[in-house]
Amino acid sequence: MASTQRAFAQKLSKQHAADVRRNVSCTKSGLLSPSSSGWINEVVEPLEFEDFLQSYQNLIDRDPLRAILDIPQGDVEVEILDRPIRTIRPILPEEKLDTLPPHVQTCVECYKSCWKIIRYNSRSYSSSVSSRSNLCKELPLTPKQEFEVDFQAPPSESSSEIDLTSHSSGRQSVVSIASVSSCGDTLTPRNSWASLDLRHSAGDPLILEILEHPVPETMDQLNETRRQVERQDALFNLITSEVHFEANEPAEKRLPAIAPYEHMGHRVLVKCQQLTMDIEVEPLFASMAMYDCKERKKVSETFYFDLNPEGLKRMLGGHVPYSDTSSLARGCIFNISHPSPDLFIVIRLEKVLQGDISECVEPYLKEDKNRDKLKSIAVSVCERLGKYRQAFAWTAINLVNVINGGNSLERDSDRDLIGGGSNTNSLDRKSSASGLEQLRRRATDMGTLTRRGSLERQNKRRSWSPDHLANSIDSFRPITLTMSSFFKQESDKLKDEDLYKSLQELKRPTLVLKKLKCIPATLKLEISPCPTELRNCLTPELAKLRPYIDEKSRPIKELLEFPIKELLVPHYTYRNLLFVSPKELNFSNRTGSSRNLAVRVQLMAGEEEKNALYNIFGKSSCPEMLNEAYCAVTYHNKNPSFYDEIKIKLPAALADNHHLLFSFYHISCQKKLDQNTVDTPVGYTWLPLLRDGRLISGEFCLPVMLEPPPRNYSYIPPDVCLPGTKWLDNHKGLFTVTLDAASSVHTDDPPIERFFAAYDFVHTGIIPQRLGEVGSENELRSAMLGLSGAKPETIVKYLPIIFDNIIELLVQPPRLSGHTLNVGHTCFEAICSLLDKISNVQELPVDQHGRNQLLATYIQYQCNMPHPLSNQNSPDYENCSSSMTRSTSNPDLEVAQVQYSRGLDRAASMRVPTNELLNPNASICQRIVHQQLALQWVVSSGRSRDLAMQNAWFLFELIIKSMVEHLSHTRFLDAPRKIRFSEQFLDDISTLVHTVTAELISHSTSETRKAHKLNAALAFFFFDLLSIADRGWVFQQLRSYNKQLQAKIASIQDSVLVELKLEFARIICSHEHYVALNLPFASPFMATDSNVSPSPSVTSSTSQNSFLSGAPPSQERASTFAELSSEYRQHHFLCGIVLADLATVLLEMHQPSLHTKAVDTLKQLLSWHDSDPRYSTVEARQRVAALYMPLLSIAMDVLPLLHHFGTDKSQYTNDDVGPSNINQTVAMAIAGKLPPSTCDGFSTLQSRKLGISAEVTRNILACVLWLLKNIEKDCLSQWLIELSPNRLATLLHLLDASTSCFEYRPRRRAPPPSGYAHAQTTQDMRSRLEDVILGQGSAREMMQRRKGGASQSSNEKVRWRKEQLYRPTSDFIERSRDDLTNDIHLEGHLATEASFIILDTLERCVATISQSDSQQHFVGLALTVLLHALGKNQSTTVLPHMFASQRSLVFKFHSALFDEESSHCADLCLLLLKHCGSQIASVRSQAAASLYLLMRQTFQIGNNFARVKMQVTMSLSSLVGTSASFSDDSLRRSLKTILEYGERDIELQETTFPEQVRDLVFNLHMILSDTVKMKEFQEDPEMLLDLMYRIAKGYQNSPDLRLTWLANMAQKHMERGNHTEAGMCLVHSAALVAEYLAMLESLPHLPAGAAALQPVSPNVLEESAVSDDVLSPEKEGGCLGSHFTEAGLLGLLEQAASSFNGAAMYEPMNDIYRVLIPIAENNRDFKKLANIHGKLHEAYTRIDQLSGKRMFGTYFRVGFYGSKFGDLDREEFIYKEPTLTKLPEIFSRLENFYTERFGAENVIIIKDSNTVDANALDGEKAYIQITYVEPYFEQYELRYRQTHFDRNFNIKRFVYATPFTMTGKAHGELKEQYKRKTILTTAVHFPYVKTRIQVVLRSQITLTPIEVAIEDIQKKTVELANATNQEPPDPKILQMVLQGCIGTTVNQGPLEMATTFLPSDGKALTRHQNKLRLCFKDFSKKCQDALKKNKNLIGPDQRDYQRELDRNYKRFIEKLQPLVNPQNITIVNNSPNRYPHAENSPLRW
Repeated sequence: MASTQRAFAQKLSKQHAADVRRNVSCTKSGLLSPSSSGWINEVVEPLEFEDFLQSYQNLIDRDPLRAILDIPQGDVEVEILDRPIRTIRPILPEEKLDTLPPHVQTCVECYKSCWKIIRYNSRSYSSSVSSRSNLCKELPLTPKQEFEVDFQAPPSESSSEIDLTSHSSGRQSVVSIASVSSCGDTLTPRNSWASLDLRHSAGDPLILEILEHPVPETMDQLNETRRQVERQDALFNLITSEVHFEANEPAEKRLPAIAPYEHMGHRVLVKCQQLTMDIEVEPLFASMAMYDCKERKKVSETFYFDLNPEGLKRMLGGHVPYSDTSSLARGCIFNISHPSPDLFIVIRLEKVLQGDISECVEPYLKEDKNRDKLKSIAVSVCERLGKYRQAFAWTAINLVNVINGGNSLERDSDRDLIGGGSNTNSLDRKSSASGLEQLRRRATDMGTLTRRGSLERQNKRRSWSPDHLANSIDSFRPITLTMSSFFKQESDKLKDEDLYKSLQELKRPTLVLKKLKCIPATLKLEISPCPTELRNCLTPELAKLRPYIDEKSRPIKELLEFPIKELLVPHYTYRNLLFVSPKELNFSNRTGSSRNLAVRVQLMAGEEEKNALYNIFGKSSCPEMLNEAYCAVTYHNKNPSFYDEIKIKLPAALADNHHLLFSFYHISCQKKLDQNTVDTPVGYTWLPLLRDGRLISGEFCLPVMLEPPPRNYSYIPPDVCLPGTKWLDNHKGLFTVTLDAASSVHTDDPPIERFFAAYDFVHTGIIPQRLGEVGSENELRSAMLGLSGAKPETIVKYLPIIFDNIIELLVQPPRLSGHTLNVGHTCFEAICSLLDKISNVQELPVDQHGRNQLLATYIQYQCNMPHPLSNQNSPDYENCSSSMTRSTSNPDLEVAQVQYSRGLDRAASMRVPTNELLNPNASICQRIVHQQLALQWVVSSGRSRDLAMQNAWFLFELIIKSMVEHLSHTRFLDAPRKIRFSEQFLDDISTLVHTVTAELISHSTSETRKAHKLNAALAFFFFDLLSIADRGWVFQQLRSYNKQLQAKIASIQDSVLVELKLEFARIICSHEHYVALNLPFASPFMATDSNVSPSPSVTSSTSQNSFLSGAPPSQERASTFAELSSEYRQHHFLCGIVLADLATVLLEMHQPSLHTKAVDTLKQLLSWHDSDPRYSTVEARQRVAALYMPLLSIAMDVLPLLHHFGTDKSQYTNDDVGPSNINQTVAMAIAGKLPPSTCDGFSTLQSRKLGISAEVTRNILACVLWLLKNIEKDCLSQWLIELSPNRLATLLHLLDASTSCFEYRPRRRAPPPSGYAHAQTTQDMRSRLEDVILGQGSAREMMQRRKGGASQSSNEKVRWRKEQLYRPTSDFIERSRDDLTNDIHLEGHLATEASFIILDTLERCVATISQSDSQQHFVGLALTVLLHALGKNQSTTVLPHMFASQRSLVFKFHSALFDEESSHCADLCLLLLKHCGSQIASVRSQAAASLYLLMRQTFQIGNNFARVKMQVTMSLSSLVGTSASFSDDSLRRSLKTILEYGERDIELQETTFPEQVRDLVFNLHMILSDTVKMKEFQEDPEMLLDLMYRIAKGYQNSPDLRLTWLANMAQKHMERGNHTEAGMCLVHSAALVAEYLAMLESLPHLPAGAAALQPVSPNVLEESAVSDDVLSPEKEGGCLGSHFTEAGLLGLLEQAASSFNGAAMYEPMNDIYRVLIPIAENNRDFKKLANIHGKLHEAYTRIDQLSGKRMFGTYFRVGFYGSKFGDLDREEFIYKEPTLTKLPEIFSRLENFYTERFGAENVIIIKDSNTVDANALDGEKAYIQITYVEPYFEQYELRYRQTHFDRNFNIKRFVYATPFTMTGKAHGELKEQYKRKTILTTAVHFPYVKTRIQVVLRSQITLTPIEVAIEDIQKKTVELANATNQEPPDPKILQMVLQGCIGTTVNQGPLEMATTFLPSDGKALTRHQNKLRLCFKDFSKKCQDALKKNKNLIGPDQRDYQRELDRNYKRFIEKLQPLVNPQNITIVNNSPNRYPHAENSPLRW
C-alpha cells in the first residue's frame, strides 16, 4: 500500500517545504488521483441526489434512523404574522383608503399590513443562526474528576515541621554517613531495623483477582465493559464553553433580521404633582418641553398641563366649552434618542392676558397682599380676555442633575421624597419587557445600552460619556423634585436665542442669574425612568396605548421627539402631523392701534370660515381638537416674538386648497365704553400646504395683507402680489413662521416625492399634461433612477414602501394606452443604486458579511411581493399563457403528482388547504419576482452590475424569499424538487453563479473585503437553495464554484482564495440538514440490515456513478470509504469537500490562519453534532461518525507536522519555580529519554519551520477523538485490519500525541511539587539518548527545538481563540469564580474522556495486532503509548482501567516486551513505582498489583528476574532523587502491599520467589529511608547536593545507580542554572562509563578509562575506583543501562560539552572533544566530526571575542559553629556562588534559611574574618561566619595559569586577608598595621559536582606593616600600569586611578607611606625599606606615564584639571625625591621591627 501515494503527497517537490512533505508522503497510502497538488484534483461529479434518494427509498423507509436520513415533511413554511402594535387600534387616516393617492395607500397599507415570513422549522439546529449554548442542555456531569496533581500542596508547604521530624527518630542521620551508605548492599539482613519497620507498617487493599489467573479474553471483555460505565456522551460539550475574544463571529453566522419596531429612545416619565403660588387668585397654564442647549434645538413637542383647582378653572367657563379627558393629562413621557448632559426640561407658565407683565408679577412679590381685590380683578380679566394668554414665568431643570439626584438651580431639593412614586429598582422593571419591547431596545441601542442596577449618585460629576448617560437615564433612582420659585418672563426675551443663552448660564450659575427676578411658587415633579408597561397612555396622535384600563382617569401623554440627528429607522406607524411655530411679527410701520398683537392660526380646506378644519390639537383642560389656535400676546409690543407651537393633524390626502390661514388681531386689554369687541383684525396672511404637489416645511417670512384675502387666494402663495390688494409695508415679509412636518406619508425630499408622483400617475392613469405618454414613461424611468439622489435618511425612513413599489413595477409593469412599459431594467438599476446608497450609510448596523440590518429586516418581514394568480380577474389573465416567452410548461404534471404522493421530499407548505396542485410554471401572465431578478441580474452590465455584485446578498435573499413564497402560493412546497422551478430560471441561476464566482475571484487579489462579502452571499444562497431546490442541481453549482476556484488556486497559490473556499464550505455545511445532505446510508460503514437494490432505470442515467449503480458497495471495498476516494467524495459530497480541503490545506498551505479555518470548520461541525438532539442516540452518532472516516487517515498524514505538547508548559503550572522535579527536557537529555510525544518514525520532521500550531493541533486531535469515540466498534476493527503495518504504527503515534495534548493541567501558579505532574520526565529514558547519538536531537538541535516550541506557545497565548482551554490571565480576572471552577471541572472530564477514548482505541489496536505477524514491534509501541498515558496526570477514574490494560498487555505479550534490547522493562518499573508513591490509595493498590504481577511473571518465565530487580532499584533511586515532594509514606505502604501479595501467593510459596521479593522490598525500603532525609534540605541546595553526592558515592560499586544519581545531581544544577557543575556531573558519568568500557574491552579508539578525562578535571580520577575485584562487567544485573555503550558515552560527552558551552566555559570543550573525535573517526561519522569541529570553531571564536570580558564564579568561606548544625559543626566550606554575588546576598540567603530552621533568636552571623574560638561560643546557638575569598596561586603557578580562565578553573586554594594591630584593634596607624593572610585548601578542585567543598587544610602568613605598605604600593602600581596600557584607553578610569595615587591628600596615601617607612636622614636601609624604595621609584615612573597619556586624551574643557594633576605630581615628586633617591644607599640585613619572628623574614611580596 505504501507505493500508492496520496494525491496531495505525490508532487510535493513544487511546494515550499518540499523535503518535509516528501518525508510525510512516504508513509501514506491514498486513493486520490495522482496530481501535483490537492487543488488540481478533479472535483468529483455529485450524484443525481433526488434520483438516488428515490432509488433507495425502500432502504430509507426500513432504516430505524430514517428520521435523520432525509429532510422531514413541513420543513419550510410561509407564515403570516400579525404586525405588533402598541395602540389598541391601528392608527389610520380618517379618510377612506381608496380615495387616497396610490402612494399614500401603499404607505398606509405598509403600516398596517401583516408580515409574511418564511419559517424554517429545523433552522434552530443550524449554527448559522443559533449558538451551541441554546442547543445543548445542561451537562449531567458526574462528580468532579479527581487528579493526584490537584491534591499536592504547593512547594511552600512541602517542608512542614512534622515532615522534618517524622522519619528521623530512630535513625542515624544520613548526613553523618561519611562515605558509603548502606543502600549499596544488595542484600539487607532481614532482621535489620528496616525489615522490622516495614513488617509493622500498613499496606493498601489488595486486588485479589490478579492472583486468580483468569483467561485473558475474559479479562479483556470485562475490562471493556467496565470502561463503558459512567462515560460522557458528548465530547465537545466538555471543551470549555466558548468565550469570544475575537472580533469576528464564525463565518457561518448570519444574524437573523430584527423584527421592525417603532423607534423609542430612552424614556423619562415626568409626573406633575403640584403647582401653587403664594396667592391663588387666577388660573395659570403650564407647559413643558425638552431642549438641548448645546445643539440649540427643541427636542420634544410641548406638553400642556393644568394644575389649577376647579374654582380657578371655572373662571374661564365662558371661553372653554368643555374639557376632553385627553387634555387633562398631568404626566408625560419624554423620548430621548441622543442623551446629552445639555438636556433641559423647560417649564413655562402663562396667565390670562391682563397687561404689563411687571405689574402682573407685582402682587406675587409683595408682602401685603389684598387678596380680595386681586381676586375681583382676576375674575373680570378672565371673563373678558379668557381666551388670550400672556407669558408669565419660566424655569428649567438640567436632566443630568436629576439623574445625580442633585439640582443645578441650587434650590431645595426635596430629598425625602426621592422615590416617592415607584420604588422598584429600575432593573427589575426593565426585565419584564415584552418580547417586542426587548427587540426594540436591542435594535435601538445597538449595544450602547447595557442595563445596570441603580446608579450611585454623585453630585459632582462633570464629564459624562454618552453610554454612561444612556445607562443612567434608564436606571436612575426616581426623584421627586420640589422647586420653590420661577424666573419672571421678561417680555423682550421670548426668542429661542434668549432661552438657549439662559440655559447655558444655568449650567454654570453666574451673577447673571442673580439679576433674574424670582417669583415664589411651589412646583413638585416626580421624575423617573419610564416603566416598560404604563397604563392609560396616549400617543402624540392621542391614540390609546395598551393597556388602557380606565377611560375616565387622567391619561399620560407620550411626547413626540424632535431628534437632533435624523433617526435611521423606517416609519412604523401612520403619522401625519404638522407643527406650526410663529416666530416674529413686525407691525412697527402699521398705523393705528396695533400693539397687543394676537395671531390666530387655522387649517383651512377652503376659503370660508366653515372650511376651518377641527384638526388643531387642544392644549390643557379644553376640547381635544379645535379649529383655531391663538399665540400668547406680548403687551404693548408692535414687534412681538412668539414661542408657541401649534400641533395640527394633517389630512391624508392634501389638496391644492389646503392652507394655513393666519389672522392678526389687536386685543384691547383695558375695557373702553365705546368698544364692544375685544379683538380688532389688523392683518391676514396665508400659506398653501402644497407646493409643486409636495408638502412644504421650513421657515417662511410672509407679507401681511391689510384686508381679508380675496376669492381663490388659497391657490396662490402670498409672495405673489395680487392686483387690487393692500399689503402692509409694501408687500415685505413681516411674519416669520416655521413649519415642521412629522409625517410618515409626506417626505420633504424632492427625488422621493417625484417618484411617488410618477408612481401615482402610472397607477391612476392620469398623466400630467406636460408629459404625454412618451414623456410619462421617461419620467417614470428618470424618477426611479433619481431616487439615488435622495437623502439617505429619507430613503431609510421610506425603505419598505420604495422597495415594494419598485418590485411591483418590476413584475407588474404598468400599461399605458394598451402597451406595457418595459421598465424591468430600470427597476433593477434603481434597486442596485438604492442598495449602494443605503449600504454607504456608515451609521447603519451591518453584520460581519456586510448585510445591512434594515435591508435584512425588509426582506424577512416587510417585503410585500406581488404574485401572479393573485388577481385572476385581471382582463389579460385568460389569454396570457400563449404569449409566454421564458417559461417551459411542464408536460409531466401527472407523473409529478404521483411522485409527490410518495412523499419523496419533505419540505413544507404554507398553512393553506391543498385542493389541487397548481403548476407554478404553467400560466404566468405577470412576471415572477425571482425570475425577473435573476434575468435582470444576468443581463445587467456596467455600474448596475457592479452595484448588484456589491450587494449580492440582498438580491440572493430576495430571490430565495420570492422562490419560497411562489412555491407556497402555487402550493408546490410539497412537490418533487425537480419540477419546482423552470429550466430557464435554473439556467439563469447557473449563469449567475458562474459570473459571481468569476467576480469574486477577480476581487480576491485586490479588494479582499469585497471578495469575502460576495463569497458569503453566494454561500448563503446555496445554503438556502438546499432547503427548496433540487439538491443534485445545487451540488452541481457547488462543483462548478469549486472547480473555478481550484483552477485559480492551482495556478497562483493564493491564500485569499483558499480562505474563501474554506469559508464557503463552512457556511454551506452549517445547514441544519447537513447530515441528510451527505446521504448517510448505503455505504460500507453504514450498512443496514438489508441490501436494497435501487431501480437501475433511475441510476443508470447518471453515468458517472457506476460504483453506486448496483447494490450498496460490498464490504471488501470498505477501505475506499475510509480514504478521500472519488467514491467517498461523490457519495458524501459535502463531507468530502470539508475533509479534502482540510487535508490539502494542512499539507500544502503554510499560513497558520488557513490551518485554523480548515480545522475550525470540522470542529464546528462535530461539536454541533454533539449538541444536536436529533443525533443523541448512540446509533445516530455512529451513523454520523461514519461520514468522517477519512479524517483518521488525514490525521495520520499530518501527524509529523503537528505541534508536540510534550515539552510545553501550561500557563498555569509554572514548573520552573522553586524546588520542582527535574526539568523535563534537560533530564531527558541527561538520561537519554524520549520527549513524551515524539514519534520515532518522524523525528526528522520536527524541525519543520512552519508546523501546525498548538491550538490547531488540539482541535484536530479533538476531532479524531470524537470520531474514535462515536464510530461503531466493528467498523473501527474492520478498518484497522485493512491498515498496512506502517499506518498502524502511525495510528499508535497519533494516539500518543493525543495523550500529551489532552493531559489535565492543574490551574495554579505554583508548581505542583510532586513527580506526578512531571510524569513525562520518566518516559522512555534511553530513547532520547539514542536520538542524540543518531544526530537528531543533539543538544543544540534540542535547544533550538525548545526555543521554537517556546515561541510557538507564546504566540498561541496572544491569539486568544475562543475554545482555547488554557486562557490568558486577563480572562482569569474577568471571569467569575464559578465559571472558572466549572471550566476546571470540565477540563477534568475532558482529560478523563480523552484518556478513555485513547484506551478503548488502543485496546482495539492491540486486538488487531495480536492477529498480525509482526507482533513484537507493535506491541512495544502499544506499551509505549500506554506507559506514556500512565505517566500523564490521569484522573482516579481512568487510572484503574489503564493499569488493567497494562497488566493484560504485559501478561499476553511478555516475551515480546522484555527482550534484551528494549527499555520497556525500565520504563514500566519506573512508572509503576511512581504510582506506588501516589497519595491516593486506589492508585497505589493498582500500581502495587501491577508491579507484583510483573515480578511474578518474570520469575515464572525464568526470564531475567534479576534484571527486573535491578530496574526497580534504579527506578526508585531515580524517582526519589528527582522528585521534590515524593511521598515516602505512600511508597512504604505500596512496598508493604507487595510483601503481602508475596505472602498470599500460594502457588509460588514453595519457590525462592517470596524470599527474593522480600529481599528486594527491604532493599528498596532502605534506599527510600536514606533518601527521605533529602526532603529536609529541600530549601538548602548545598546540603541537598551533599546528600545526593553521598548517596551517589554509596553506589560506587553499583554503576547503574551511581549514574542515575549523577544524572539527578546534574538535573538539580540545571534547575539552578549551574551549567558548569551540571557539566562536571556529566563528565564524571562519562568517566564512569569510560572506565567500564575499558574494563570490558580495551579498544584503541576508546578512552583508556577515567584518566582520559583528567585534563578536564583532576577530580574524575575518583571514578576509577571501580576495579575488577569490586565489580566484574559480566556480573548479572549490573551495568545494564544503555549508557554503558560507546553510544552512551558519546551522548554523555556531547551533553557535557553542551553544558560547558552554556556556562561560557569554552576551554574544557576541547578536552572533551579530544576523547570524542577518535570514536567518531573510527565510526567514519563525518557528520558528527563536522559538527564537533564546528562547535570547537565556535568555542574558540567566543574565547577570542570575550577575552577579558568573561566573569567567573565568586567564592566565599563559610564556617559553621554550634551543635545545632550536627555534622557541620566546626566545619569550614568554600561556597561557589554565581558571578558578581555580593557578600550581603549570600549573607542574607544563609541567614534566612537557617533562621527559618532554627529560629531567629538562635542564629548569629559572625561579621568579621578573625579566627573563631569555638569554645567561647554558646553551644545552643548556631553561628555562621562568612568571608569573601579569592583563588590563591604561588608564583610558579601563575606562570602556567596565564589567562583569566586558567585562574578560575580547577582551583583548590583560596586566600583571605584579616587586618589587625598589636593593640587588638583591626585598624591603626600605618606603622602598626599588620595583615594576616589565611590560605585554605579544599578537598577537591573547583568546579566540581557540587558547589561547596570542604576545607581540609588551612595555613597563615602574617605581614609586617612595611610589607603591608609594599603590597599596597605594588597593587597601586599594577592598577596604574593597567589603566595606562588599556586598549582602547578609558580616560575616566585613568583619571580615577591617578586621582587616587597623586591627588590624595588624606592620611595613609602613598606619600604618607614613604614618609613613615623610608628614612629621610641618610640612615642605612633594611631590605624591606629598599624594596619599598624601589617600588616607589616604579610607582612614580608609572604616574608620569599615566599623566602623559591623560594629557593626550583630555579635551579643552579639562585642561585646568590636567594642570592641577601636574602640580600635584610635581609636589609629590619633590617630597618623595629625598626619600627614594638619598645621597648614599646602605642596605643592612635586619629589619627594625618589633614583631616576633619577623626579624629576618624573607621578602615574600
